[in-house]
Amino acid sequence: MRNLRRSRNIFYGWYLVGISSFMLMLMSTTVFQGVGTFFVALERNFGWNRTTLSGAFALSRAEGALLGPVEGFLVDRLGTRRMVVIGYFIMGLGFIFYSQIQEVWHFYVANLAISLGSGVGGWIAIVTLINNWFSRRRALAMSLAVSGVQLGGFLVPLMAWGIENHDFRMTSLGIGVVLMLVAVPASRMMRNLPEDMGLRPDGATPSMVTASGPSNVQSDEVVEMTPRQALRTVAFWVIAVARLTSVVSIITLSVHLVPKLTDSGISLITANFVVTLYTFVAFLSGFVAGYLADRTSKVLVLFVCMFLQAAAMTILALSDSLPMAVVFAILWGAGFGGRVPLLTAIIGDFFGRKNFGSILGINMVPSNVAMIFAPLFAGFMFDLRQSYFIPFITFAVMGFIGTFVILLARQPEAPEEST
Repeated sequence: MRNLRRSRNIFYGWYLVGISSFMLMLMSTTVFQGVGTFFVALERNFGWNRTTLSGAFALSRAEGALLGPVEGFLVDRLGTRRMVVIGYFIMGLGFIFYSQIQEVWHFYVANLAISLGSGVGGWIAIVTLINNWFSRRRALAMSLAVSGVQLGGFLVPLMAWGIENHDFRMTSLGIGVVLMLVAVPASRMMRNLPEDMGLRPDGATPSMVTASGPSNVQSDEVVEMTPRQALRTVAFWVIAVARLTSVVSIITLSVHLVPKLTDSGISLITANFVVTLYTFVAFLSGFVAGYLADRTSKVLVLFVCMFLQAAAMTILALSDSLPMAVVFAILWGAGFGGRVPLLTAIIGDFFGRKNFGSILGINMVPSNVAMIFAPLFAGFMFDLRQSYFIPFITFAVMGFIGTFVILLARQPEAPEEST
């Protein structure tokens, strides 16, 4: 245990950051970044319209909205280690079933299983792990772990190649098998809390805590809040609104970006290059944003990231050319790469570690509800007008609103002691 705790004097939390990044990379490639590629493949294979296809993803978000608080509660009670195994096995089974679909309802069931698995063992479980292991360097650690979301974009062209050359069925089957194979060894390397290894967040040992004095330790930790206490703060709702107004664009583009680009005459491979480009920019942006946020203000860095994301959405709504798609990718990547980890890390800063999963799950409910309708709205408007202009410009405006709302985020006051 001692060797595991401080192998080569490296805090074990950083190993967990690497494992978390890898697991998020697998989830992102298959459940998030690669959705648009599967969307095009299913449209070509079955001739289903975009409203029908978008409906499956809307139903998956409805499931997320209902189960998000439950998933967060389970992560807080059972720990990331168990939830990752359960979640990735469910995802794997969902993709195996995906490879056998013949009817629309098969597609819907497969998506529900994949969504359930990613909810149980994916985002909430993994970012809770990082939040538990870091405090002073939370933004940087979260950015490094969440870089797996961007790394997943680099694998999308490989997935597109598999779909183009071996069809979506073989590709889905392979994805399912891989997810199930990696779940157990990855989870065995995880530890839910640094205290489980005799450590403190950021790598302080109990002896270091004693030597530094309790007052210094307390300065690194916010007051722990319960979900009920968090719900009574202005900060909770500011973050929820900022999350909702920015995430509708993210979920919509995960479904409709590749179809939008291919509609403009761009090939499927080139469209996925655009995804790879914004992924690369986001990968770099996340590191920069995390470094700056730990040393300056998470709120101000979030403001810049969200502004860039909204500006990119505006460009995409107004243009159809490949050069402008490249400009979109650069701006979107710069904003998206920093927004995702920081809007998560700030939950830990404001509300603590003990109930992080539960509070995050509840905070995500409004955005999950919005994500039910966002891709469905985009698909419906395209089928109606053969254009994405109205939904994309709508989400751009929402993005600008959220950009200024986040400036209202302030550290909540400590809750009064119950009597």
